This record gives sequence, structure tokens and C-alpha cells, in this order.
Amino acid sequence: MRMKICFLGNAESVHTQRWVRCFAAKGHDIHLLSFSYEPIEDVSVHKIPKITRFRVIAFPFRVYQIRKIIGRIHPAILHVHTVSPLGIYGAFLGFHPLVLTAWGSDVLIGPKQSKLFKYVVEYALKKADCVTCDAEHMIGVLTELGVNPEKINPIYFGTDTRKFSPEQRSNTPKEELGILHSPVIISLRSLEPIYDVESLIKAVPLVLNEIPSTTFIIAGDGSQKAELKGLAESLGISDSIRFVGFIPNDELPQYLASSDVYVSTSLSDAGLAASTAEAMACGLPVIVTDFGDNSKWIKDDINGFVVPTKSPETLASKIIYLLQHEDKKREFGQAGRKVIEERNNYEREMGKMEKLYNELIERYRR
Repeated sequence: MRMKICFLGNAESVHTQRWVRCFAAKGHDIHLLSFSYEPIEDVSVHKIPKITRFRVIAFPFRVYQIRKIIGRIHPAILHVHTVSPLGIYGAFLGFHPLVLTAWGSDVLIGPKQSKLFKYVVEYALKKADCVTCDAEHMIGVLTELGVNPEKINPIYFGTDTRKFSPEQRSNTPKEELGILHSPVIISLRSLEPIYDVESLIKAVPLVLNEIPSTTFIIAGDGSQKAELKGLAESLGISDSIRFVGFIPNDELPQYLASSDVYVSTSLSDAGLAASTAEAMACGLPVIVTDFGDNSKWIKDDINGFVVPTKSPETLASKIIYLLQHEDKKREFGQAGRKVIEERNNYEREMGKMEKLYNELIERYRR
């Protein structure tokens, strides 16, 4: 059944783009409301106007603007990505069926920092007809925030295992960076405190002491970029690090498949980070911090390594081990891809979501 689905999310987010493109490709009529504008093929993107005056009434006026746009679209279902802030707007629209997707810090961190924030998050979740999340440990958190467990549906963001594959291996990224003959460690997390890229940089000198030819690709952008570059300079390791900024999604499979080890030093993750899953799909051995659901996806010394947070020494020792043991590196990579193929397949997860849409729409038609 062809559905008219309206999403409220960030049009500039790769995750939002993948989600809406998927359902557009399935033949559904897809609309995306966003405070920023990014054209997306086969998707009608509606930019919510900015408020430049009377900001004291910004929230109710934005609710009014969103309701007005949705009234013109007249969708069969509304799906809001992130419980806060966008889910709070969604809760005040009075539209049903309403689906909220928790992304992580919107329910894991925010409600712990403010009683008021916790109250509005609980209100938004209460108004939703269905709540999805991509991590098992988030189910308990959502339940504590007052969500009926029957309304919670784990839906993983999923990985396109055809796009992210060992077959994408290419010398092009390394040639462009002038590191063709170097072993490469890659990090794709944003340069923000929550992802603790600082620990990775502090591990670099320890790795170089053992394997001087190693190069570290640090992708992404963020508020700590200048600080992290300064740290690299102070440690005398700038020549061994490439700060490459944001890597376009179409180029990402080549970067991953052409690297030797993927590292995530995050201090907080909801479920398995998309970049970690994509690295595993590319057959890359991964080293991740022991947080959230990571240990449910990466079994230590079987398909990767799980290390303590803020431990550059442990991180460095695992990187060195993998670079010195080609057989183990290959074994981890093959095992990791198998996990993604079996448990985090993009098409299967989106199929589950499509079924949920149909069920909710049918329920509200009765």
C-alpha cells in the first residue's frame, strides 16, 4: 500500500536522508519538514521558516507553522526523528498516528541534566503512538521515562551491506592523502567532547613508537577541531595525522575499505554507531569503547576489541596488536561483516518499519 508519510527531522543529517530516501525508493509519497534545507531526490522537503522577531513566542509559533504545513500535506502518518527538540514540537501538534525515534542523548543525557527537560521529554513520549530506538539498553531508559513497553519498537538504523563492502577497497583515498604505503587507522566520530577523539590522539605517539609509518585519518568536524589539532602539534605528531573533515557519504566506503583499523573512542552511544557498523560491513577490524550496546555487537577478541573509555594506553596496545597480526586483523574483519549482515541489515530493518507504519495507519482508520 502506497503511503503518504511526513517526517520531521534534520534534512542535513545523513541518517535522516537515508531514512526518507529508503521509503521514497519503495514508492511512498515522502515529505520532510526541516529547519534547514537540503534537496533530496524524490522527497518533498519543506523548510520551516525561521523566526527573527518575537522570539519569546518562538515555540508556539513554530508549532503553528509546522501544523500549517502538515495541514497542506495531509499525511497518513507523522514520524519525528529525535525526541528532543523535534519530538516536543510533534507532541504539541495533536497529530496521530505519531512515531518518535529516540537517537540517543535526547533520552540518555538530556533528561538527567534538568527536571524541566525531563518533564517535556516525558510529555512528548507520552503523546507518541509508537516509539522506536536502535539500542536494547534504551528500552529500559524509555520505560523509566514513562513509555508503555508495548509502544517501544527496536528498529536499527541498519547498514547498506552492498554499498559498504570490502569490495570498495581502493588506493584512491590513500593516494590523494599521500599515504599509499602506510598502515591506516581511521576515526569518523565528530570532533566534540562526547566522542573523546582526544584519547585517540594521545594514543598516536605510543603507536608510532612501535610502528612509525602508521597514519591516522581523523574525519568529521566539530567544536574541538582547533583544540585537537593543537594537541597533535604539541605532541609532535601532526605529520602522522590527516584531519580530513567531513567525508561525503558516497566516498566513505572507499575510505573505510582502504583502511586497516577503525577506532571509536566515544563516551556515549545509543546503539551501535552507524560509522562502526559501516566499518564492520567493509570488513574492517574495529576497536570501540565499552559503552551502551557496543559489547553486544563487538565481542572482545572475536570480531574486534572493546576497550575502557579514556584509556589511550589500552587503545594504543590494541592498535599495535592488530597492525602486527595480519591474520587476526583479517579474522576480525570477516567476523564483523558477518554480524552486520545477520543482525543490522538495512533493508530488513526498514521493512520492519514499513510494517509498523501500515499497522498504525490501519489502527487510526478504524
